[in-house]
Amino acid sequence: MLGVGEKFPEYSLTAVVSADKASAFKTVSSQDYPGKWKVYFFWPKDFTFVCPTEIVAFGKLNGDFQDRDAQLIGGSTDSDFVHLAWRQNHPDLKDIPFPWLSDIKHELCRQLGILDPNAGVAQRATFVVDPEGIIRFVSVTDLSVGRNPSEVLRVLDALQTDELCPCNWQKGQETLKV
Repeated sequence: MLGVGEKFPEYSLTAVVSADKASAFKTVSSQDYPGKWKVYFFWPKDFTFVCPTEIVAFGKLNGDFQDRDAQLIGGSTDSDFVHLAWRQNHPDLKDIPFPWLSDIKHELCRQLGILDPNAGVAQRATFVVDPEGIIRFVSVTDLSVGRNPSEVLRVLDALQTDELCPCNWQKGQETLKV
């Protein structure tokens, strides 16, 4: 798996950006959102149980990520059509404001090293990538355990200070002085 300090891979994938069939699909690439931090989070499968709770939780914090000049980007190994069907059929997912990458060929997940060897789907992985495309944070949980989007936001805040941040540091608190 790619780790902290490594370059996030180049990619160009179809993403679902709305539940409206007429404007649902857009190509999203690693070149999009220049100058922004990017928070990529992958889930195993659409039409499951843990995944929508995470997507909704990230969606509720989207404005907070945007306030920090960060773009949320979700994704899985499902097709763009499956993403669209899920958004259209799950009331909590219809208005999610960030793109969902479709890594149907598993190319990005393989490059990242997050393709689950047993299930053949994306692992529940999160990457915080700085504006230069360098991975600054990685987290992977078991397929059955959801992550905490508030913690991802806290880590982004800490990374953006470019200072030493103690355990459980929160935005606005003192950083460590050496």
